[in-house]
Amino acid sequence: MLDLIWAILTFPFRAIGWVVGLCGRMVGLAIGFALMVLGVAVCANGWLPVGIPLFAIGLLLTLRALG
Repeated sequence: MLDLIWAILTFPFRAIGWVVGLCGRMVGLAIGFALMVLGVAVCANGWLPVGIPLFAIGLLLTLRALG
């Protein structure tokens, strides 16, 4: 019975934490995808030393946000 009351009382805080975590993951996913696109565009322009690290950082950020 005490567990049920505790679960009901803490639910709003857990829900807020879940929403904040989800928003953080979505922002990380968007920034990572943008960096990947920017890295490919810079590589296509011929600046390989700049484009490859941008793509790699974007890929790592995207994978971190997904998993």
